[in-house]
Amino acid sequence: MLELSGLSKTFFPGTANERRALRSISLRLAEGDFATVIGSNGAGKSTLLNVIAGSLPTDSGTITVDGADVTKLPAYRRASLLARVFQDPQAGTAPHLTIEQNMALALTRGRRRGLGPGVGWTRREDFRAQLEVLGLGLEDRLKTRVGMLSGGQRQALSLLMASFTRPRLLLLDEHTAALDPARAELVTELTRKVIADSNLTALMVTHNMAQALRVGNRLLMMHEGEIILELDAGQKRRTTVADLMDRFTSVKGQMADRSLLS
Repeated sequence: MLELSGLSKTFFPGTANERRALRSISLRLAEGDFATVIGSNGAGKSTLLNVIAGSLPTDSGTITVDGADVTKLPAYRRASLLARVFQDPQAGTAPHLTIEQNMALALTRGRRRGLGPGVGWTRREDFRAQLEVLGLGLEDRLKTRVGMLSGGQRQALSLLMASFTRPRLLLLDEHTAALDPARAELVTELTRKVIADSNLTALMVTHNMAQALRVGNRLLMMHEGEIILELDAGQKRRTTVADLMDRFTSVKGQMADRSLLS
């Protein structure tokens, strides 16, 4: 469903600040896969999502989504295939618009928009039913401006809206990192439910190793722009946070030794 082949990205090439963020990344996600991505700061996790989403161009390699080569397409042209939830709760919604207005915009993602009537009764009732599933009481606040909601409520709303058009790929960029532990756990469980109910294919970046092991059926560890570890569902079940830390320390040391010998 998602296929990456030889993706590379270097920032500030040819300067003293040159940094290779992605080093010939290749990856394949099947339909319905939910992969979590972990790694230290600067490992290339967010750069990987930005390149897939079209927010950054790739220097080399190809990106295929559902059989379509999207490598050269700008972000807005990928919107019909991809949806994304960001770390910042304010990034995925329009704060000056109401909940129902945000939801109406989300329904037209990737399609032409024109002038038309406001949110009608039928659509409003549909929004109400979908919000009720979140269990946050937002179904009774459709006329509330999104800027008045808490960070957790906004992330839950962003997640719901991202699933509206049944995107071929859902990208989650540390979408619980800015929340307190209780709200982060709530949004994590909502993430699991939304992805399972809609049978979405998802790629989730997180710094939380326990979270990465607990959700999804695949795990990827990145370091210095490379995927250094891949676990399938069975391997994840047999792996602990301590195991991941040991593997990271071991591979990090091997890579350092390799660079010294090269």
